[in-house]
Amino acid sequence: MSAQIQLSENVTEAERLAILTPLLAHNLTNGGDDAHETFALLLRAPDRDEVIGGLYGKISYRWLLIDLVSVPEQMRGQGIGERLMRMAEDIAQKKNCIGIWLETFSFQAPGFYRKLGYSEFGCLADYPPGHTRLYYQKTLC
Repeated sequence: MSAQIQLSENVTEAERLAILTPLLAHNLTNGGDDAHETFALLLRAPDRDEVIGGLYGKISYRWLLIDLVSVPEQMRGQGIGERLMRMAEDIAQKKNCIGIWLETFSFQAPGFYRKLGYSEFGCLADYPPGHTRLYYQKTLC
């Protein structure tokens, strides 16, 4: 089978789905059902209903991906980040997850994750230039 390859710099959602659909079918055949679910732990301002930070996660293939963690600068050092992470771990346990993984940058909080028992399983140097993208995991027992 011969195909033409064309560069598109303005990809439509239909084009993205045309790429994604056969990939998802292949993954289902080989990896099983990837019925995923998402959740958020919302950090709200004490005097109003505004979301000012929190944690966003996605459970997929019995692993929790911690996709976003954000604690406002003025609230750091008060244990809020650790509470968010422990709550996410509790959710992962209740959902029968095998483990948890996340990505961070060398200029963000790698020491924070190591302190919580996460181990590095990969890195991408110079992403962004002068820094490192780090990948951490923690197995749940």
